[in-house]
Amino acid sequence: MTENSKKWYVVRAISGKENKVKKYIEDEIVRNKLTDYVSQILIPTEKVYQIRNGKKINKERSFFPGYILIEADLIGEVPHVIRNVNGVIGFLGAEKKGDPLPLRMSEVNRILGKVDELAESTEEMSIPFVIGENIKVVDGPFNGFSGTIEKINEEKRKLEVMVKIFGRKQPLELSFLQVEKES
Repeated sequence: MTENSKKWYVVRAISGKENKVKKYIEDEIVRNKLTDYVSQILIPTEKVYQIRNGKKINKERSFFPGYILIEADLIGEVPHVIRNVNGVIGFLGAEKKGDPLPLRMSEVNRILGKVDELAESTEEMSIPFVIGENIKVVDGPFNGFSGTIEKINEEKRKLEVMVKIFGRKQPLELSFLQVEKES
């Protein structure tokens, strides 16, 4: 079995159940002794940061909800086994019961490049603020206060904000995650 005959395919799965479906596919491939024909099963994900109860929480979110990438050589019963896995809707690009269409190599490189880029930039976030913008503090001891951005420190991911406390303007240093744009 040559690696060159394997191509990337997109499998549609029930949205939100991608990890379970991936596990089911892997189990079926092993059970049917088809590991020579399927080399990789990927779910492109990105890291998302949220603040809950004053704590920064990292979550992984599917980059393409409802889709799983599979590198395989779809010969014999391989496509049939994958289609019949619980949670699989079908292959992307295939007419009803037709042959699955492989992804072009440029698409695969773009998707995999994006996945690698997202994995590397775990703490990278774009700077969503500008100097002079009005913001609201959503975390910490000054929760609920409003202010104006005076300085932005990109390296430390901090903002210097002028907040009115008891009628006087007071500078505060707050993290990007402690504030949100005032609507």
